[in-house]
Amino acid sequence: MTGPGADGAQIALTHVQDDAALDRFADAFSVPARSPVLGSPRQEGLEYEDVTFPSSDGVPLEGWFVPAVGSDRLVIANHPMGFSRSGLPTHLEPWRSVWQGSGNAVQVDFLPDYRLLHDAGYSVLAYDLRNHGLSGAANGGLSSSGIFEARDVVGALEYVRSRPDTRDSAVGLFSRCLGASSTFAAMTRFPEAFHGVRCLVAAQPVTARNIIERRLVSMGLHGRVDDVERRIVLLTGIGFAERSPREWARNVRVPTFLYQVRDDVLTHPEDVQAMFDNIPVRDKQLLWVDGTTARWDGYLEFQRRPGPVLGWFDRYMATA
Repeated sequence: MTGPGADGAQIALTHVQDDAALDRFADAFSVPARSPVLGSPRQEGLEYEDVTFPSSDGVPLEGWFVPAVGSDRLVIANHPMGFSRSGLPTHLEPWRSVWQGSGNAVQVDFLPDYRLLHDAGYSVLAYDLRNHGLSGAANGGLSSSGIFEARDVVGALEYVRSRPDTRDSAVGLFSRCLGASSTFAAMTRFPEAFHGVRCLVAAQPVTARNIIERRLVSMGLHGRVDDVERRIVLLTGIGFAERSPREWARNVRVPTFLYQVRDDVLTHPEDVQAMFDNIPVRDKQLLWVDGTTARWDGYLEFQRRPGPVLGWFDRYMATA
């Protein structure tokens, strides 16, 4: 296009394109696409059960129970947003295109994590949060950054307490990203559900506004986070202030180990530092993962260097 109005028309077109990109982003955040459950613990040489159990509000949840024969210690694994209990195939489309701009175009496979926990003497319950993997749809398919998903964390605790072979087990939680925020939210709203829980390992909890702001910058949409929030509120009825793992962290009452990629391009280190500072228990630790800017390296940290996490579980889950 040429002529006196060319610049104005181009600016108008750019605004239309940007608004369409913001619409797509808000839609994807509010109703995240499901990722598949790929493989099974059998690939790691593990015997397991396919299990189903209800969330505390009745949503059917699907999972794997991996028994460690003779063990009276159990870890419940809660996964990140957009993942399933098996991880996320970010090396494949369409996930690769979504995440490669932030350096996260590699597969995250959680199955080796379950092998590590099993071999260390822990039974494992790994399951899909609502609206993820093979678990039931709920709340119109909406993601709430932990508000609704907190009920799934409680449902998982109720399930292991209902099984004759696990009801007397020492229980620890291994909660990543959305799983961590959901755990914090559950501890805030349903503190009685955590009676007897020995400890928590929380990998990369994140405040919604922070990660959205950083993702918009990577898309060339700097300064549009408030526009996205307005769209998300219209879709979900939940603003960023209500999605507050920093505040929920004030209600954590168990020994807690947090870890986070320090230079993660999708968030700020101050975010996790604030959550850690707000946790009102003496027995807590924060580990920074250095040497990378890729968030996915934080999700792979346990299988690369399992010592710190296993050490935390061993310290607080020893049984007589």
